[in-house]
Amino acid sequence: MCVGPPLSLPSPQNMYRLEGEGFPTIPLLIEHLLQSQQPITRKSGIVLARAVAKDKWVLNHEDVLLGERIGRGNFGEVFSGRLRADNTPVAVKSCRETLPPELKAKFLQEARILKQYNHPNIVRLIGVCTQKQPIYIVMELVQGGDFLSFLRNEGPHLRVKELLKMTENAAAGMEYLESKHCIHRDLAARNCLVTEKNVLKISDFGMSREEEDGVYASTGGMKQIPVKWTAPEALNYGRYSSESDVWSFGILLWEAFSLGAVPYANLSNQQMREAVEQGMRLDPPEQCPEEVYRLMQRCWEYDPRKRPSFSTIHQDLIAIRKRHR
Repeated sequence: MCVGPPLSLPSPQNMYRLEGEGFPTIPLLIEHLLQSQQPITRKSGIVLARAVAKDKWVLNHEDVLLGERIGRGNFGEVFSGRLRADNTPVAVKSCRETLPPELKAKFLQEARILKQYNHPNIVRLIGVCTQKQPIYIVMELVQGGDFLSFLRNEGPHLRVKELLKMTENAAAGMEYLESKHCIHRDLAARNCLVTEKNVLKISDFGMSREEEDGVYASTGGMKQIPVKWTAPEALNYGRYSSESDVWSFGILLWEAFSLGAVPYANLSNQQMREAVEQGMRLDPPEQCPEEVYRLMQRCWEYDPRKRPSFSTIHQDLIAIRKRHR
């Protein structure tokens, strides 16, 4: 922990200072001390050798104005909010102060992954607040809410072509993640968000992992695994990959064209696992185009090597949409 001399807050003339001359911004004050090589304070005699830029993802709690609670996550509550600097709407995930350090580290895993990504179909990280409790992850606010609720509320009014476009968005986001060797592990309609213009974005990276070889072996047991969305090899052996995400994408496709129905609704998790092992797959939703159901079936190939890549899925959905009236 570093302790430095107290920084005077802006005076009425909007100046920051340690001792002596004031400046309108902290970066200008630091630049002056660096260039002039004047001691930071007379008492300390310390001269600034180099300036270390603040990570662009680091926010102060005071930078964020919290609004109403809009949800609850695995680690704490989720709020709407705004950035104080420019009034940008944001979503703020909070981490319960009572959680042990290892769970707080898991909470921040999502931010560590998202800070590397920039894609129109991936929810965007804005920053993290870690200087005090509770810890916040600040993300873009996607106004339309989650895809599952959207399907259940707006589904009867949606045309097939609109559903194709939205699932195409999901495939584009997953193609990007696949190219980055990122395994989502929790792909489902509930974990996608919808903008006011019905653009879909992949969200909820709390279970995600980045692996150089594209394979992640889990040894943590079955706790909190979304069984009905998870590929057999992941359930049986803890082996996660982009191919296991493809299986989950097939379930997401089924959710989309069933307008938010629950997969394997009449089966327990164990019954579903046994049925899938015996070759059973979900039936086509009522309004689902035949070629979309065929794509789902390819996603549900038991052998992961026989499943299509997200690049192929994306191109197939584009082609299906263009053929569809």
